[in-house]
Amino acid sequence: MSHDGALSPQFVAARDAAVEFLLGRINYEKSPALPYDQRQLKLDRMRTLLAHLGHPDRGMPIVHIAGTKGKGSVAAFTASILREAGYDVGVYSSPHLEFLEERFTVNGQLCPPGELVALVDELRPAVMQMDAEAAATGDRSLRPTFFELTTALALLLFRRRRVDITVLEVGLGGRLDSTNVCQPVLTAISSIGYDHTKQLGETLPEIAREKAGIVKPGVPLVLGPLAAEPYEAIAEIARTRGARIVATPRDYCFRYDGPAAQEPWHAPGRLTYDRPAAASFALEGTPLGLRGAHQAANAAVAVTIVSELCEQGWLVSHDALRRGIAATRLPGRIEIVREAPLVVLDVAHNVASAAALAEFLRRSPVQRSRRLLFAATRDKDVRGIIRELAPCFEQAWLTEYHEAARSVPAAELASLWDEATAGIPAPAQVAAVVPDAEAAWRAAAANLPPDGLIAATGSFFLIAELRPLVTGRLPSEAPSA
Repeated sequence: MSHDGALSPQFVAARDAAVEFLLGRINYEKSPALPYDQRQLKLDRMRTLLAHLGHPDRGMPIVHIAGTKGKGSVAAFTASILREAGYDVGVYSSPHLEFLEERFTVNGQLCPPGELVALVDELRPAVMQMDAEAAATGDRSLRPTFFELTTALALLLFRRRRVDITVLEVGLGGRLDSTNVCQPVLTAISSIGYDHTKQLGETLPEIAREKAGIVKPGVPLVLGPLAAEPYEAIAEIARTRGARIVATPRDYCFRYDGPAAQEPWHAPGRLTYDRPAAASFALEGTPLGLRGAHQAANAAVAVTIVSELCEQGWLVSHDALRRGIAATRLPGRIEIVREAPLVVLDVAHNVASAAALAEFLRRSPVQRSRRLLFAATRDKDVRGIIRELAPCFEQAWLTEYHEAARSVPAAELASLWDEATAGIPAPAQVAAVVPDAEAAWRAAAANLPPDGLIAATGSFFLIAELRPLVTGRLPSEAPSA
């Protein structure tokens, strides 16, 4: 590192090489089709990797969070509250938007480049050994994947930093997810909805049972708002495993209130929360750090998680609770990166999350110059997402992302748009079909008046491509040491 704090070219090269080592593995996040069976997703492979590394997960208090939507926000609220209470908190989440280091943070800070290089060097011998075993047997399925390596790397980081507690977010499903080798002190499922149906099942109970794969014997399970059928599917598994359920509205209740009259319409709202069994956790009008009415449910799940941790001996004051909820930040979740005109980035990529964004946008007083930039992923209910979003805008620019093979081509997206909006009163009209996302953004944002609104949404990968451009940061600007 130079004396002015800038990273030397050698340091940047070492960091980039470490990232490339990880990205060079099988990465199902960017595959045309996501596998979900015990041939490709092997928990034994993850257990073997952790054994080679000295079991960094053991002896570490872990909160394990699954859910169709909201699990990232629940993890962020939970970690923020615990940080405000004075604990050192590790968080593992996915996918990342701009930098791979976003996946593993300690106290909200990205892993520094030098530490990332050291951790990858620690990983490398175990990976080489497993690769050698795969080559010797001719069984390529023994080779650890990208997600398994980042999961292991996160656990190594948290052990090295001696965090007080770790929050692990499930990548896909739950039962076969590589995070499911952990032995948590508490589990949570934020929501159950239709997403990844080819992998997890076509019905809500089927999806719920896959998510409930994280339920552990005797470990408390916190549930977010669920419909009756998925709740019963999860409850059956919890009963079998002797896991006590804490659910809403039976055990806790919450309410969302919008911004105060003196606040902008797009300000985060407020949470009111009550749990009779934990009266000291009652909240009235606590400001939320994240936008949207749906974030009240996510914050309520996090508060319930923390109240359960306090039953286990953790100490969190009421003031830390309120501060943590208000201090929570998470890029790409109805994120306003600019005002006048208003620029919104949101990673909504299923029908439920698109509905949450639409609910937020319906509060907007902006009646004209409402523009949408939209891309989507092949394995999603694209028509359903379009039906939620189309009535909220005047014009739409359709595009595609290039970081993964799962993007719906822009021309195909235009056909889906026409099909989905047939019969919808006053849907957004397609202004242009532009395959290049950056060019589409520039076209959509051109000549937008100061009182206008533009939102980009539809995929994590779209926001990952656009966010550096929209925020003015160069994609090459890696995290600082």
